[in-house]
Amino acid sequence: MLKENRVFKFYEQVKQEAGKVVWPQKKELTTSTLIVMVAVLVFSVIFLILDYSIHNIVQMLLNIGK
Repeated sequence: MLKENRVFKFYEQVKQEAGKVVWPQKKELTTSTLIVMVAVLVFSVIFLILDYSIHNIVQMLLNIGK
């Protein structure tokens, strides 16, 4: 009985806290999503260039002894 009461109380508190959540407006959500997508794209390109450069440097160093 005590456990059932605690579980019920817990879920009631979760429901109350969920009601206090303030969701972002559509414009704010769209702007944030766009910023994240642009940042991911920029960092992807940067890491692609770095990876390609490091690969070529290592290949060049390995081919020196041939």
